[in-house]
Amino acid sequence: MTEARADGVAVVMGAEELGVVMPSDLRERLRELTGRAVSVNVTPEGLENPELEDVEVLVTGWGCPPLTKAVLDRAPRLKAVVHAAGSIKWLVTEEVWARGIVVSSAAEANAGPVADFTLAVIALAAKDALPMAAAYADGRWPAFTERRGADGRTVGVIGASRIGRRVIAGLRASAAGYRVLLYDPYVGTEDTERLGATGVERVERVEHLADLCRAADIVTVHAPETPETHRLLDGEHLALIPDGGTVINTARGSIVDTEALERECASGRLSAWLDVTDPEPLERGRLLFQLPNVMVTPHIAGAQGSEGRRLGRWAVEEVGRWRRGERLVGEVRREELGRLA
Repeated sequence: MTEARADGVAVVMGAEELGVVMPSDLRERLRELTGRAVSVNVTPEGLENPELEDVEVLVTGWGCPPLTKAVLDRAPRLKAVVHAAGSIKWLVTEEVWARGIVVSSAAEANAGPVADFTLAVIALAAKDALPMAAAYADGRWPAFTERRGADGRTVGVIGASRIGRRVIAGLRASAAGYRVLLYDPYVGTEDTERLGATGVERVERVEHLADLCRAADIVTVHAPETPETHRLLDGEHLALIPDGGTVINTARGSIVDTEALERECASGRLSAWLDVTDPEPLERGRLLFQLPNVMVTPHIAGAQGSEGRRLGRWAVEEVGRWRRGERLVGEVRREELGRLA
């Protein structure tokens, strides 16, 4: 655990994450905001460090422990938590809300890389990149009549989340003329029209997930992880996706029935691009790793490497807004948790 502290502001995240998300120049910007130099020290106590008694703002990230009552008792003046990452569900406990502490998340900053990753995968899936690569590796040059392009393909988007909306916008902006289907029980007709803007006919809201699965060549998952979405894309729905279809999951592994998807892909009927799995990490030797029509990556769609700096920059700017008394752009309210990743 690495902790950086400055005049009522402390940054707590893993040592590796600190160097990527909050490098020295961003810590210097925090110093300019607070008027004191930021000191960095590794402490086994983590958030239980007594120095947190004067902290009013906590900047957190991957590697920070959950904010339990025992932890919060060490920071009696804490007024805001600025999370330099996406989901806060594992971090923020009921005690945080009970104490009236404001919570903000960099989920919007993290959404950009995920949407870009998804759009790239959709473009590859639309051209059947995995089956084509497998055929080529087997020594066969696919005939021109076997090849498929992106134009006019139907993409089913599950969840109009921050990322889902960005993916929809990217699909609408593409010259491929994708037909976009959206399934999200929280989105009404008017909101769907706003997502479609002037091209309403290119974003169609479906009432039932089954209808989306029957019509889509490519199904991409962007729903939050909740009891209602657990294995939402189950064996019954996967069986409805047309032969040659592709499933993309950059959301949460538990939303897709891993065993059922593995069976569909093993049969050769479907392909899959999975950045998240259930369980995660996926067990070594799993069939999904061996199938030529499946690509499994280790949860890399979100901010990675150089992209991590986006989260740190956002957090510094959010701390600046808090100190100026401005509205926090990433504020998360307790009642929104059920619809967040």
